[in-house]
This record gives sequence, C-alpha cells and structure tokens, in this order.
Amino acid sequence: MDDTPVVAATGSSASVPSAEPDAAAYRPGYERVAEEILRLIAELQLQPGDRMPTENQLASRLGTSRTVVREAVKILSAIGRIRAQKGRGLFVANDQGMLGSSLWGSFFLPTDLEHVYRLFEFRRVQEAAASRLAATRATPADLRAIEKAAETCREGHLTGRHELFDRGDDDFHLCVAQASQNPFLVDAVREARRLQRQSSTIGLHGTVGGHAEEAVAEHAAIYRAIRDGDPEAAALAATVHLDQTLEDYRREIQRRVFG
Repeated sequence: MDDTPVVAATGSSASVPSAEPDAAAYRPGYERVAEEILRLIAELQLQPGDRMPTENQLASRLGTSRTVVREAVKILSAIGRIRAQKGRGLFVANDQGMLGSSLWGSFFLPTDLEHVYRLFEFRRVQEAAASRLAATRATPADLRAIEKAAETCREGHLTGRHELFDRGDDDFHLCVAQASQNPFLVDAVREARRLQRQSSTIGLHGTVGGHAEEAVAEHAAIYRAIRDGDPEAAALAATVHLDQTLEDYRREIQRRVFG
C-alpha cells in the first residue's frame, strides 16, 4: 500500500494544527487501513446492516495485505463500526446511539487526531453547560451519586486499578449531566464519551497516564462547586478538567512520536 499519509476527513492535511505531530508519523498501517475502510463505506453509501466487501476484496481494493485488513477489521469491530459474522462475512454495524446514528457519528474517525481534538472541543462546551446547570438543579440524590463516582475514580487511581478508575470517571461525567436535569445533555455527554473511547481502542488514552492524580482533584473541584450551588465555578472547573485531559492526550502523542 502507498505510504502517503492519509489526510484528515476534511480533505486537507493542513487542517491539522501545525503544532501537533503528523498522525501518519506513528500510526501503524492497520490504523490507516481502518480509516480507509470507513471512507470506503461512506463512498459506497453502505447503510447499517449492508454487507461489505470481503477481507480479500478489501485487501485488493486498498492495495494491502489481508493480515493488515484483518487487524483493521478488529479495530472497527471493537468500536462498533463493523459487525463480523462467522461464515457470513462483514456488515456495517447498526449503531443506534443518538450521535452515533447521525451523519456526525459516521464522520468521526478515531485515528484522525484533528477529530480527537474537535471532539474535546465539543465535550468542553457540553460539560461546562451541564456542570453549570447541575449547580442550580442537582438534587441531594444527584449530589450523592456524583460524590460516589468521584470516590470510585479516586480509589481506582490509588489502587492502580485502571478499570475501576475508568468506571468512576464515566459515572462521574454522566452523573453531572444527569444532575443538569436535561436529557439531551445526558445523551450528548454519553455519546461523546463513547466516541472518545474509540480513540482509546487504538491506543490513545487520556487520564490513565500522568493526569490521573490531577483528574481526581479536578473531579473534586467540580463536585464542590455543584454542591455549593456556584454555576460559574462549576463550569470553570469542568472546563479546566477537559482542557487538562486534552493536554494529557497531547503529551501521550508526543511520547509516542518522540519517545
């Protein structure tokens, strides 16, 4: 397969900020092929449930080996974009998520760093709004749920149990959204975090690295502002948390590129 870097979905590699490393500099071939398969699905206008070309056909069409295609299919299956049925072949997955079933959900490519950055930009807006509303609408039960999730995340960090940390982290952000009493925000937060986990599937992890301890403290700051009924402090604390998590992703990218 041609080693020419795969550009972002906007059609121009210039869309990636010059300050960020070139994604093609460190992405293995199967990640780029996974991106090309997503492009092919869009080009062929395949819908959820439609049968896809076989692995051999994909390898021939994309000019790569079947082994690389098989690894790419594993990624796409893990993140819910393809469904592999033994003896039947490959099918476009039927994603019923609010954002996942939309055009934007199909547009997101977890191997595209520009998309990862824009996803954080979106999360920054929605979670600041959710935290602001939670500070004025949270019930005592909401506050207990937020506090419990923050403590679960903290315990996961202190004990080195990453799965516990991740569960607490997910619960924390969803509990804050639920405390906003706005079901649209709850769905938006849930789906944006689901898309972020797709980036983790290809090896990009936030907060598991050097930011975990700070994330615990940032959760506590968000909780205190909501508990104290301070909307602006809650929104600011949420914004700081998202910005710091994005910085954690950037540091990991730098580490992967430059060691």
